[in-house]
Amino acid sequence: MKIYTKTGDLGDTGLFDGTRVSKADPRVDAYGEVDELNAWLGMVRANGVDDEIGGCLERLQRDLFAVGSTLADPRHKIAKRVEKALITDADIARLEEWIDSFEKELTPLTRFILAGGSKAGAGLHVARTVCRRAERRMVALGDGEVDPVVLIFVNRLSDLLFVMARLVNARAGIPETEW
Repeated sequence: MKIYTKTGDLGDTGLFDGTRVSKADPRVDAYGEVDELNAWLGMVRANGVDDEIGGCLERLQRDLFAVGSTLADPRHKIAKRVEKALITDADIARLEEWIDSFEKELTPLTRFILAGGSKAGAGLHVARTVCRRAERRMVALGDGEVDPVVLIFVNRLSDLLFVMARLVNARAGIPETEW
C-alpha cells in the first residue's frame, strides 16, 4: 500500500462514514488539532522524560488516536467493539488519578506561572495550549456533534498537561517563574 492515495489532491478528504468533505471542514480542523497535540506529546517524549511520565504520555497518545477517530466518525460507524477507539468515563477517572497523584509532589500554586523550564516542561506547556485549542474546535462543532465524554476527557487532559509540565520541571530541579 502506498502512502499517497491521490484522493485528497483537490482539497477534500474522507471521513470514516465515507463522506467526502473539504480539508477546511471544521470537523477535519478539530481532529487535525488533536493530531498536532499527539505530535507534541511525541516531541516531549523525545526530549527526555522519566519512565513514569513517558508511560503516561504514550498512553495519552493512544487515547488521542481514539479521540481523533471519534471526531472523524460523525455518524458513529466505528463499532463499539473496537475498544481502542473509545474514550470512557474510566479514561477520565485515570486522568484525574494521575493529576491527584502528581500534584502531591508539587507545591501549591499561589500565583500564575510562566510557561517554560526544561525542554520537556516547555513542550508540555505548548501541548496544553494545543489541547485547549482542540477543545475549542470540538465545542465549535455544535451541540450533540461530539460525545460529551470526549469533551470532558480533553478538558481534563489540558489540566493534566499543566500539572505534568510543573512536575517535569520540579523533578529536573528547575524553579517556576511566577508572574
